[in-house]
Amino acid sequence: MKRSEFTLSVREMVLFAVLGAMTFGAKYVMSFLPNIEPVSLMVMLFAVVFGKKWVYPVYLYVAMEILFYGISLWNLNYLYIWAVLAVFASCLKTMESPLGWAMLSGVFGLAFGALCGIVDVFIGGFGYAAAKWVSGIPFDISHCVGNFFIALVLFQPMRKLLEQQYAKMKR
Repeated sequence: MKRSEFTLSVREMVLFAVLGAMTFGAKYVMSFLPNIEPVSLMVMLFAVVFGKKWVYPVYLYVAMEILFYGISLWNLNYLYIWAVLAVFASCLKTMESPLGWAMLSGVFGLAFGALCGIVDVFIGGFGYAAAKWVSGIPFDISHCVGNFFIALVLFQPMRKLLEQQYAKMKR
């Protein structure tokens, strides 16, 4: 019987649970900074290191956000926004440039409000979505800058560490 590419070992279950919880905890600790967070970095790392299994730590993080902050319309955004970043990161997984990863993360931060606008169009129409997006541009700019520098400094060393530890764990 062939194992599915989504089948998890017990070690992977524990690892992904810890990583999802760490992502939530790291974002919570940094929450006093407007839109400066490590989640984008972690999603990119999960997609690059774990392949399609990125869904486990990412959606555990999303579940923790919903449990902690409650159910609201932003939950809909989180169901697809992190997947968008993970797919882009997966497509670029062979990229070695720290600047390239920083740019991807920064562009994603800048586009975050526009991506949220997809749900807003269905809620209040195009005018509502556009007004909400434009009013959030200062936060998207801080998200962009924060994501850029966090990824520039941390992506490569964290990627190397995660790849090494994941390879050891799979032996």
